[in-house]
Amino acid sequence: MTSGWTRVADVELPDGRHLGHRLVRTAPGARVVVTDGHDRVLLIWRHRFITDTWGWEIPLGRIDEGEMPIAAAAREVEEETGWRPGPLRPLLSVQPLNGLSDSLHHVYRAESATRVGPPADPAHDPGRRLLLPDLPDL
Repeated sequence: MTSGWTRVADVELPDGRHLGHRLVRTAPGARVVVTDGHDRVLLIWRHRFITDTWGWEIPLGRIDEGEMPIAAAAREVEEETGWRPGPLRPLLSVQPLNGLSDSLHHVYRAESATRVGPPADPAHDPGRRLLLPDLPDL
């Protein structure tokens, strides 16, 4: 699977005007909301170079060619956090950048996780668990 591309399309608006609209094609993604019995969620403190900002994120990754979305979701959580999620339950599939990108993201939920070691990629924070009520304050 290719990593993606960007193009400009000639779009005709309802009033007949034309504009160049950017299209971004990316690989589909899978993410998991991992919670536990204490109202906590597994998040990653991560730097994003495009905006040069740090922020909390739910583990997310690309679905490899031929890979089932649910398998990609479990793999990405473990690679990015060092936690293996419990049984996954589908929540929704969504186009997070609808109108700009056609990247379909499959979102799952796990109500448990087991620590299996450090993240596979040293660039990732080791994963942190936060109390859900504190999230709006972040």
